[in-house]
Formats: sequence, structure tokens, C-alpha cells
Amino acid sequence: MLKPGSTIGILGGGQLGRMLAHAAQQLGFDICIFTDEDDSPAARVSAQTFVADYRDAQALAAFAKRVDVVTTEFENVPAETAQALIDAGALVRPSSQALAIAQDRFDEKSFFNAQGIATPRFAAIASQADLDTAIADMGAPAILKTRRLGYDGRGQIRIKTKADAQGAYAQLGAPGILEAFCPFEREVSIIAARGEDGAVAFYDLCENEHAGGILSRTVLPADVKDDVAARGRDAVKKVLDAFDYVGVLTIEFFVMPNGALVANEMAPRVHNSGHWTIEGALTSQFEQHIRAVAGWPLGPTTRVAGIEMLNLIGDDADTWPTLAADPEARLHLYGKRDARTGRKMGHVTKLKLR
Repeated sequence: MLKPGSTIGILGGGQLGRMLAHAAQQLGFDICIFTDEDDSPAARVSAQTFVADYRDAQALAAFAKRVDVVTTEFENVPAETAQALIDAGALVRPSSQALAIAQDRFDEKSFFNAQGIATPRFAAIASQADLDTAIADMGAPAILKTRRLGYDGRGQIRIKTKADAQGAYAQLGAPGILEAFCPFEREVSIIAARGEDGAVAFYDLCENEHAGGILSRTVLPADVKDDVAARGRDAVKKVLDAFDYVGVLTIEFFVMPNGALVANEMAPRVHNSGHWTIEGALTSQFEQHIRAVAGWPLGPTTRVAGIEMLNLIGDDADTWPTLAADPEARLHLYGKRDARTGRKMGHVTKLKLR
């Protein structure tokens, strides 16, 4: 186990890194950030920051010497970054294999299927001819997505009819994946952590609402039967064990009308739908992740209240005076300088005490 006073390195300087830094400080750790962004939210609350390209071997080697363990706050760090840190002697958690698979939607869904986890039908798309063939097979509606670097609704084209597929590959502009439309009843996520000793802790199932491809609202308890949550936990444990995973991981699912779960994607990191855990659980997802990567025992995940968590997107953050005056609201702002359209600026959690 890492002793208090050790340094935890984080790849990425966004709001997740910022909240991980707060949790690490509570346990007596220092945080060192590696980011390619000047004046990042996480850097402003951390002990030290390296600002360099993620492929800068010299900077990565210096970073590896500065820290006792390395983790990530977003999964789209170049695959060679994690390997360069390992080659420099750093302990990287979670595994670089989990990061690599989560970066490619086709590999991710293929991995799910190999673990016996259902997904929408999908096909790799590397040309317009591939897209035409897949549409002929799957039909429409369907969703064409980039294989890599897509998040919060970016890199996606909705194909409502077969005619919409004409020219869609050129519009996408990158290798893609076509996913069959899933007529789901609701969207949910399960957040779990696995420790160095293999122990697993689950948070309660989250029910999520999206707007424009971005998470807008999370509520707990989710309106699902107990067996749905149990099957979700089983699926997440398969993934955790397959990777010999250490840290927090989230899988998003579609709940079908018959109660079946269909996996959408995984995030090998702390997750937006788990922000409620800061006030709403005995151990936040951020503290849990720090505990795991530091080799500490996992904390209890008991939920203490009913939850409504709202993301503050773009100009939503301008309502902070009203939210700050609401005695039921727990306001979190991420310290981002510019409130651009579609940018996550903060969140607010409301607890409904039982």
C-alpha cells in the first residue's frame, strides 16, 4: 500500500482529475498532473504539473520518476503513452490493455461479446461500400460512429433511413462502426471498483438521461427490477476480472422493454454518472479510485439518500448564484474559464433523505 505522502500521477487535466485530486488530498497524497493543456482545471489544485505532448518520451520519463503510481482521468490518452510510462518503470493502473480496448468502439464491443455480454449488432466500416453492405444487412435506423475519439455525442451520424447512408462515410471522415438501433426503455450505468487484492465494490445502479449525446441528469434509485441490477453487476465483474483491473470502471447499458441489458460502452475511469457519490455515498467514486490505485482497501459504497444529479452544460453554469442559495443543492464548479456550448462546466446534486 502506498503511504500517505506518496505521489499519485494523473494523465489528463480535466474536471475528473480535479475531483480525483481533491479525494487524494483528503487521504494525504500529493497529485502530479500530466496534460497537454495549459491552465487545466486539475493542475490548479495539484502539487505539480507537467505540460507536454502525450508522446513526449523525455517528459513522460521525468513524470514517471516523480510519481509512485499513474492513473488516468480520460481514456483517450495515446496507447503508447501508457507503454512509455511502463517502460520508464512506472506502475500504471488501470491496465494499458483496458485503456486500449476502450479507445476503439469496435474492439470494445467485440470484447463485450467475447465475455458473453450482449451489445447492439455492429459492423466495422472502412469505406462507403462497407457501410452500404452493413445497412443492407442491419437496416435502418442505425448509428454510424467513429471507432476512436468520440465522446459526448461527437463523431456520430444518425442514419434514419437507408437513403441517409449515402455519403455518410465521407461525412464521418474516419474509420467507423455501424451500430443497429436499440429500442431501449431507459439508459443506466453501473460503477464499480476493483482493488489490488481482487475485491470488488459496486455502487447502486444509476438511471441516466442524455440531451444531445451528453449526460444531463442522473437519478437514483433507478426504476428497474432488482434482477436487472444484479445482471449488470455480473457483467461488470466479468470485465473487471478479465483485465485484472485495478480502479473504478463504469459500463453504460440500455435496458430493453423485456428487461434485457445491452451494453453500450465502458469507461475505464471515474464517470460523470457517479458524481453523486461525493455527497450521496459513504465513499465517493473519486476516493474509491484513489484507494484502489494506491493499494488501499476499498471503502463502503452505501447510498445515503435518493439522488438527482444535474450536469451544468455551457451557460447553465451562470445559474450558480441561484444554485448556491438552494439549501438542497450541492454545487460543484470545475474552474473552466470559458462556458462553451456543450462543455461540462459543473454539476449539482440534490439529496432526498430517506
